[in-house]
Amino acid sequence: MLKKHEVLSAVVDTGVVLIVRLDDPEEALAVSRAAVAGGIRALEITLSVPRALEVVRTLDDVFGGEPVAVGVGTVLDAEMAVASVQAGARMLVSPNLNPDMIRAANRYQALTISGAFTPSEIVATMEAGADIVKLFPTEIAGPDYLRTVMAPLAQAPRLPAGGATRENVGRWFDAGALAVGVGSAITKAARTTGDMTDVTRAAADFLAAVASARTPH
Repeated sequence: MLKKHEVLSAVVDTGVVLIVRLDDPEEALAVSRAAVAGGIRALEITLSVPRALEVVRTLDDVFGGEPVAVGVGTVLDAEMAVASVQAGARMLVSPNLNPDMIRAANRYQALTISGAFTPSEIVATMEAGADIVKLFPTEIAGPDYLRTVMAPLAQAPRLPAGGATRENVGRWFDAGALAVGVGSAITKAARTTGDMTDVTRAAADFLAAVASARTPH
């Protein structure tokens, strides 16, 4: 079982959390494995995936001896936080602030990535004890918004969830992102061909873009 600092390292070192939000649990498993083969080290299996906690249990078994953080997304309350941890999750992600969820996660030393958008929400999320503040939603706010809120809140560890592409990921990191959440650009890369090596390649390409964006030029 990964310790919390090891989960944090998996997120920070790669700069990416893969958001797996798919309609089929077998596809979620296959995509997760293929993405890890491409270098992904932090997986967020959203609770919208059918039998999501079964997927988490399987991934925990598959990657139990590796530095791969398996997490659960859309964790809205303490009860689901505990159930996710019992299934093997070491990272809990929410779109909103629920202090009870964070408290439960901290009890079991699971990493928390808690959603916030406004400066008031960001501060409240940090005060509640979240490890990382998830900028959500991002579809209505790009890197310029992140840069604006980071100006007075530079201490906030921010992870924008969604909106990052290989082409614009550099702008997110320039704006102050600690890491980014990415989904369909990787998870649906094999939809046309059915070849999971396309997912592996998409993961590797995205990670390479992140590494380039974080390298001083």
